[in-house]
Amino acid sequence: MSSRRALVIGAGVVAAATLLGVVSYTTTKPDTANRVATGDGPVTEVSAEPQDPREPREPQAGVYPELAKLARRDEADPLAVGRADAPVVMVEYADFKCGYCGQFARDTEPGLVEKYVKNGTLRIEWRNYAIFGKESETAARAGWAAGQQGRFWEFHSAAYAEGSKEKGFGADRLDALAREAGVKDLDRFRRDRAGDAAAAAVRKDQEEAYGLGATSTPSFLINGRPIAGAQPVETFTQAIESAKAAAKGAPEAASEGASEGAPEVEKGGRAGTDGKGDQ
Repeated sequence: MSSRRALVIGAGVVAAATLLGVVSYTTTKPDTANRVATGDGPVTEVSAEPQDPREPREPQAGVYPELAKLARRDEADPLAVGRADAPVVMVEYADFKCGYCGQFARDTEPGLVEKYVKNGTLRIEWRNYAIFGKESETAARAGWAAGQQGRFWEFHSAAYAEGSKEKGFGADRLDALAREAGVKDLDRFRRDRAGDAAAAAVRKDQEEAYGLGATSTPSFLINGRPIAGAQPVETFTQAIESAKAAAKGAPEAASEGASEGAPEVEKGGRAGTDGKGDQ
């Protein structure tokens, strides 16, 4: 991350970044045990009590205004869906090779789109956080390239379909996903994904995520509230409802201590990319 970018985010992010980084691993672990490194010795298993899925995890406790500013609210962003002036923005840092990201994309995100994006409450902004090697990087660039033809979210759905990541993300497979997504100009798609602009866009997203201290995917910010992992849908609905109330200045939001994290809502936005709800 450049020093200029770090200054924009501000020193206040440090606490939130630490919070996001600490919970990233444990909240994405598939069982109820936490793996803890003990000095130079092996990683050991430490039992943990299962958590009621209706209760928010620790990242729900705090809202950080500096993190809310990371919402770009760019009307022309093809990797975003929802109104640019939506009161709530969820920034999603994810990798196409991440199984938990696929689980979220299939099981949770469509419901959030149906309930909150379509009525103008929520905007979702995707960030490519390619952390699983070369194929993660090439898939991220391919998604960006599909977005240049207005088909990012269709590519997203195809790449996260059940069993898709097991087929890999080689060149032929990326072409197949582009066809499935309805990308019209495959030659342009290939040029775009191999070009400098795709590399720069993916790198920008990665640097942002690294700067936050995110150690796993998926990770999220909802109006400056960090959430790590493919949490139960209740975790996201609680965060969205709290952020919506805070953005409207509702007294109940202030009592929860969440109002300080709501960014100022910009005017004049329009709906984002169509098709996100078709997963």
